[in-house]
Amino acid sequence: MYKLSKSRVMIIAAICALGIFFAIPNMVSNKEALPSWWQPVNLGLDLQGGSNLLLEVKIDDVIKERMSSIEDSARQILRENRIRYQNLNVGTDSVKVKIDNLNARNKAANLFKGIDSGIEVIEDQDGTLTIKYSDVELNKLKMRVVEQSIEIVRRRIDELGTKEPVIQSQGSDRIVVQLPGLQNPEYVKTLLGKTAKMSFHMVDSRSTAADARRGKLAATSRLVQGTMGETYVVSRKPVVSGENLVDAQPSFQDGQPVVSFKFNSLGGKKFGEATRDNIGERLAIVLDNEVISAPTIQSAIMGGSGVITGNFTVKSANDLALLLRSGALPAPLEVLEERTIGAGLGADSIREGIVASIIGLIAVVVFMVAAYGLFGVFTTITVFMNLFLMLGVLSFMGATLTLPGIAGIILTIGMAVDANVLIFERMREEVKAGRSTRDAADAGFTEAWATIVDSNLTTLVAAFVLFYFGSGPVRGFAVTLAVGIATSMFTSVTVTRLIITWWLNKYKPTKLPI
Repeated sequence: MYKLSKSRVMIIAAICALGIFFAIPNMVSNKEALPSWWQPVNLGLDLQGGSNLLLEVKIDDVIKERMSSIEDSARQILRENRIRYQNLNVGTDSVKVKIDNLNARNKAANLFKGIDSGIEVIEDQDGTLTIKYSDVELNKLKMRVVEQSIEIVRRRIDELGTKEPVIQSQGSDRIVVQLPGLQNPEYVKTLLGKTAKMSFHMVDSRSTAADARRGKLAATSRLVQGTMGETYVVSRKPVVSGENLVDAQPSFQDGQPVVSFKFNSLGGKKFGEATRDNIGERLAIVLDNEVISAPTIQSAIMGGSGVITGNFTVKSANDLALLLRSGALPAPLEVLEERTIGAGLGADSIREGIVASIIGLIAVVVFMVAAYGLFGVFTTITVFMNLFLMLGVLSFMGATLTLPGIAGIILTIGMAVDANVLIFERMREEVKAGRSTRDAADAGFTEAWATIVDSNLTTLVAAFVLFYFGSGPVRGFAVTLAVGIATSMFTSVTVTRLIITWWLNKYKPTKLPI
């Protein structure tokens, strides 16, 4: 202990310098001028204000849509195999069809199972077949829909440039969206409320809307309203769906805002073939079950890209391009709860947190100086260094600081001196046992190390458990607690040891000041 190698001293000094360097942005008033890699700790919703949205994923709509698709497939199977049937209809979670002939019914049941994985076909006593998803497959479908919805919501929020949003599931069908710093969430709600499900359908030129309303509608066609109030008869099966879309950008054509789009190779091939084989026909662009444009195909479009025209403004073209780029929501979202936290309330929380931290810091410093004299002063230096290192690590990680996170910092201030207390008490015992000043100091650090590691390791395990099983504020507390434990172990042992070694070598005391 008497002499520390230069390399070790340089490593300790470098770590402390880096901690201070990354903590500096937290004390700068003009944070906007700082580079992106040198930023302060992000403040959570409860500290800087913002908006909290609770969204419900309308999973029933997805299941109903899936059932409608299964109905179309079942009808096609029955017609292709010339199976006579009655009362083919779709419900909220099943499709039913009555087939009187036993052999035809068994054949149809086997064919229906191949429509989609996880489908089960149940036969009733009256000859009715019920097609539905199994309970296991239904639960898997619900989980996939929620996960996909979270990912799409995250993409849309990220496109808006919102800093450090919190997006996570709650329960089986809900999503919590926290947007720090955003006081007016109406625009975000509008964007999240749109499923942005786009597809391209051929307009059925053989039927008119008037014929369709009189019941003269082919099974392969359906009625769709246009954005300008007109009604279109379009094919049920899309030529190309939005799943094949890889990019969408706002642009201008003849001085008017439009949205240019690009397909992947499969979508480009389908789109090219459809436009080549249907020159002179109209192609309807359907967005969220509304026809936004239905141009006439003038020539084959083989490049895998095109342009959506309509009555766009610059803003609406930008919004549509953003929605198409981020992808379609698998299910509609409904806002169940909306809370806005004012910036003033967050400022009060920060001020109270700072006051509590200062009180805790003063109490710790007074106790350590009163109990251990000069070594208590050395401990005070390490406590301040610990705070700098904590802020530096949290800033470097890009962590978000919440009110429970401040509680974690305050707790860490008190825990930061635990290791020093163990070390100093061990030194006292060694002095009482008759050892010299230097030997007692060396033994204090060496013998107390195992106890320090054990006590901090158990707390660190608890922090990891909180982080793994917790969410939101609980995770914020766990992160600051874990970082605080790591930095306090470094400062309490390494930095304190460096200071005491320097003091022993310089003044060569005959008595320890504790």
